Amino acid sequence: MPTLITGSSMVSCAGDLDSTYEALLAGRSGVARLDYGDPAKLNVHFAYGITDPAADTAAGTRLAGHWLSRCIAEALREAGVDPAERRVAVVVGTGLRELRAVEQWHADGAELRLAQLHFDEVVRAVAPEVTEVHTVANACAASGYALALAADLLELGEADAVVAAGCDAMTESMLTVIGRVTETPSDMVRPFDADRRGVLLGEGAVAVVLERSDTRAGSGGRPVLGVLRGVGLGCDAYHETAPDRAGIVATMLDAHRRAGVREDDIGFVVAHGTSTALNDPTEAEALLEVFGADGPPVTAIKGAIGHTSGSAALMSLLVALEAIRTGSVPPVVGLRTPAPEAEKLNLVCGAPVTTRSRVAQVNAFGFGGVNAVMIVEADDAGQ
Repeated sequence: MPTLITGSSMVSCAGDLDSTYEALLAGRSGVARLDYGDPAKLNVHFAYGITDPAADTAAGTRLAGHWLSRCIAEALREAGVDPAERRVAVVVGTGLRELRAVEQWHADGAELRLAQLHFDEVVRAVAPEVTEVHTVANACAASGYALALAADLLELGEADAVVAAGCDAMTESMLTVIGRVTETPSDMVRPFDADRRGVLLGEGAVAVVLERSDTRAGSGGRPVLGVLRGVGLGCDAYHETAPDRAGIVATMLDAHRRAGVREDDIGFVVAHGTSTALNDPTEAEALLEVFGADGPPVTAIKGAIGHTSGSAALMSLLVALEAIRTGSVPPVVGLRTPAPEAEKLNLVCGAPVTTRSRVAQVNAFGFGGVNAVMIVEADDAGQ
């Protein structure tokens, strides 16, 4: 039975999903001066942060769980799913959990309870009746893994509906890592661009509700946002940080097999596109190996909202569903001149491209070869 996506919510530096998609279509970047930590010591001067005083506690600690709980509540409401009436599980993907709170505890003695590192409390604050809450700390593909686990829970009959989610907040630890791997600090994320200088952090949260078509409760006129055809997962352990072309290709092909699609069924790709020296060429080469030089349009969203770590996979998935719904694939924000390795890709550059495709591929790759590739399509069944 088809796995339906019946509710969603996200928040990025550009705002909610509608605002983020509008920014992408307009080629608008949310990059701004870094206002966290000491930019000179970090060697990072720009970021894609969210201005949200409500996310800061009285002790000055910003918790990703604030955005997470809001997105989960909104996604459940949009789907019309009530955990008090149905078995609802939650799987949260994250790269850093509440690392920012740990840093504040270490530096300033801010209050920290270890239970906060898992997201059970913040989820149950808005949905107390959920049956279970799982936290998957799985680098930059975390919410893609959460999506796959959520689909498995549905297929196994362990839940009537599952929320797959992702969240992360800005941390000095990750900013330090970014600042140590470049001599010239980046001014913005430029996926697949010849002059890219590296990645910059974003932050936020995202959530989607999954239901099976045969067990979905009365829709009440609510539309289905899309269908999850399949998720390919890989963990090639090639290197601590460097991606492996063979591992990425294997994950793409696994996704196609699980989704029951061929390469020419894919209408467009939302790439991982981190703007880094290793990821962009490797991903470009993998896409060319799978699709060839006449492959589908390729876009990426990190130039507009930064690298949102654990949220990145599902944020890209929601953008893909919006592109299917509207028939408009947004350009790669920040891309001016394609890097040599990406010149043969059908990159969406400068302006949106029109699409009639009903199927899209979404890539997400993490440290250690933790890869997730998602295939989604429009709900043409009218459920």
